Amino acid sequence: MAEEGQKMAGPIRMVAIENMMENIRYKAQLIARSNKYDSALLGSGIIGFAAGLLTALILIVVPAIGMR
Repeated sequence: MAEEGQKMAGPIRMVAIENMMENIRYKAQLIARSNKYDSALLGSGIIGFAAGLLTALILIVVPAIGMR
């Protein structure tokens, strides 16, 4: 009788463990995706800043030269 209780508890515990592992896997994927997104933003930030600065300078300097 005691052996039957142990055999019955095995699959139930496995289901709980599998559910926890699926939850952990899902959260790990979210964290990895978020880290990749942050890295991409930081990597392109300097290029975007330089392009914005260049555009702003062109929009300010060209009209200033034209008004002379």
